[in-house]
Amino acid sequence: MMHVLELFKLTGKTAIVTGGGRGLGEQIAIGLAEAGANVVVCSRKVEACEEVKEKLEQLGVRSLALKCDVTNPDDVEAVVQTTVREFGQIDILVNNSGATWGATVEEMPLEAWKKVINVNVTGTFLMSQAVGKVMMKQRCGKIINIASVAGLGGTNPAVMNTIAYNTSKGAVITFTKDLAVKWGEYGIYVNAIAPGFFPTKMSKVVIERGSEQILANTPLKRFGSENDLKGAVLFLASSASDFVTGSLLVVDGGTHAYC
Repeated sequence: MMHVLELFKLTGKTAIVTGGGRGLGEQIAIGLAEAGANVVVCSRKVEACEEVKEKLEQLGVRSLALKCDVTNPDDVEAVVQTTVREFGQIDILVNNSGATWGATVEEMPLEAWKKVINVNVTGTFLMSQAVGKVMMKQRCGKIINIASVAGLGGTNPAVMNTIAYNTSKGAVITFTKDLAVKWGEYGIYVNAIAPGFFPTKMSKVVIERGSEQILANTPLKRFGSENDLKGAVLFLASSASDFVTGSLLVVDGGTHAYC
């Protein structure tokens, strides 16, 4: 029997975090590194990833900062091959890269719709597919998809008029469940986290515009902090969740509990 604290250690593991240069991705990368994992952070803006890489290395782990557009199969393959070449394995994938667009349904530009779906859904598929091939050979791996409470159902347009984003995150939740069923036999765990409102660059406008209403509908009466995702990700990335797959962990201060 493993000691409970041993269940949460990631020493010697290797993780890839997409969109790891800022916001929730940076928080997640730091949490994985604090638990002992080597972390590859990638995004379209490699300069931001370089800054995160320096922070991670100060925690005593190895890190890479790579440029990656998750909608580009060549970029995705380059990240996977570089990671395997450098570390020999991929134990954890966190699909965090995301895009959004605010507009009413009737005014949503088609190109904006396509961009959001492409990044949030197709990007998650492409990264999972490429990393999954490595994990299938290893016969083990943990994939964590970052969804959103916006993917659980309709949202008040006064707070979030983001039909493409909401739709894409609902798709990520279903993708997670189906992939867990498909790859369980290979020892690959696939789970998702649905964050609520965390102050980031992406959510800044939404929070500024609707903070009063958001907090009124949040039982804990606060927004997510820089520490509130780290434990959830660590649970799903570590041996502590070795009988958990196809699940959605909601981290939103209780917002989803409101009827």
